Amino acid sequence: MRVAVIGAGSWGTTVAAIASQNGPTTLWARRGDVAAEVNEQHTNETYLPEAPLPAELRATAELDEAVHDADVVVMAVPSHGFRDVLAEAAPHIRPWVPVVSLSKGLEQGSGKRMSQVVNDLLPEHPAGVLTGPNLAKEIMAGQPAASVVAMADDRIADGLQPVFAAPAFRVYTNLDIVGCEVAGALKNVMAIAAGMAFGMGFGDNTKATLMTRGLAELTRLGVAMGGDPLTFSGLAGMGDLVATCMSSHSRNHRVGLELGRGRSVEEIVSEMNMVAEGVKTSRVVCELARSLGVEMPIAEQVDAVCHQGVSAQDALLALMTRPSRSEIHGIRP
Repeated sequence: MRVAVIGAGSWGTTVAAIASQNGPTTLWARRGDVAAEVNEQHTNETYLPEAPLPAELRATAELDEAVHDADVVVMAVPSHGFRDVLAEAAPHIRPWVPVVSLSKGLEQGSGKRMSQVVNDLLPEHPAGVLTGPNLAKEIMAGQPAASVVAMADDRIADGLQPVFAAPAFRVYTNLDIVGCEVAGALKNVMAIAAGMAFGMGFGDNTKATLMTRGLAELTRLGVAMGGDPLTFSGLAGMGDLVATCMSSHSRNHRVGLELGRGRSVEEIVSEMNMVAEGVKTSRVVCELARSLGVEMPIAEQVDAVCHQGVSAQDALLALMTRPSRSEIHGIRP
């Protein structure tokens, strides 16, 4: 199966490296120098330093060249640029080719999931997502990990499993695209909250509390949007939440860590060469939650810190002084 991976950031490059061991794979990089480095040096030092890439992996800076003969298109573009890049690629993608998103964010303005953006632009194409506790650096190092490929058609999901699988990377299937995408987007917001706790010097009790209540929030919103509750206890939900909230490799965790130390979000983001999706997603998530009547106090405080100038200390105080209620409020039917 011929694979095109669109986006040469750390995770896109990692998925392309895995796929290249299973079939012909082309990686699209926006920058010509990155594409040349992948082809000539078999590295991508800008986004995935000190990680040798398979010699079989080919790269290009020409979008039409990347997708024109692909049997599956993998979109590894951040949510804010996803629609524009896919619109440019769409005329060159053959009919019925599946499009799999790696993006863990929601579209600003519309609040749409990335599979919905695919449906807008390529309505006759199967759309899905590959998601889970997948930190690129660890997977490139061959550490055991797992992910889930979610498609509405289980036959297509089954067919995609071997495309993304590796000896140390196990791929499961799931029919719940909504739940998988919502979990992937919201865990980034919760990772910022967990990072703030780290930055303020709090211990394991605080971190565990934030992750557990964060899971409750993403489950509430995901179910309200049509997701399966079981998804949120799986790899796309709890698995990705734990990895992103705890790992120093997580960009969103890093943003939260610096916010907890008192730095501004503008200063933090300006120093990063990759996107921390949770910063922009926090605002979209809160808008969605309000429209659906879902309470998301942690997400609201992350939005307040990232976009309204509230300090991490005041956000924590607001969370801790909320009225007491049942632990399963808003989750049980």
